[in-house]
Amino acid sequence: MSTHSLDLTLVGWIATPVRHYPGTDGGTPYTSFRMASTRRWFDRESGLWKDGRTEWFTVKAFRGTALNAATSLRKGDPVLVHGRIATEDWTGADGPRTTLVIEAAAIGHDLTYGSAQFMRTVHTGGQGDAAGEQTAAIEPGDEQEPGLDPVDVSALMALDDVDLVGTLVAVEEEERDLALAR
Repeated sequence: MSTHSLDLTLVGWIATPVRHYPGTDGGTPYTSFRMASTRRWFDRESGLWKDGRTEWFTVKAFRGTALNAATSLRKGDPVLVHGRIATEDWTGADGPRTTLVIEAAAIGHDLTYGSAQFMRTVHTGGQGDAAGEQTAAIEPGDEQEPGLDPVDVSALMALDDVDLVGTLVAVEEEERDLALAR
């Protein structure tokens, strides 16, 4: 990453299906998803966890990270994303628009909520890191970028459905008990 960029680390949950664009016709492969992050704090007076405002982010990962993200992540996963803020210009029905995107340098599961197993990938051939490569911006909410078809990688993952709400309730109860014990 450059020395004059706005880098940040986000903690939150994947809120949309993870979409992979393979970079056909010489384009750079990328994976994209929307992420939600809500600030939480424990209110000692009420003995309850309080939620703040939820912030929404579009996250894009490129090249090898894109394929690893597409095969490892799914909607509902708790994640940490480290990257740089970038702007993307696009034209909507009401004219030119600009949106902020997090260009992810690193993505991982948040192990506060579960465990993971790491498997190193070996990338053979394919596209290198050519300087200045860019992809066309898509309007937020579009199902796919014009000319590119997303690849559904969900069939590649044989994972059991997770009881996300039940897990969150159990974690909240454990956090409350720990906070009250202090």
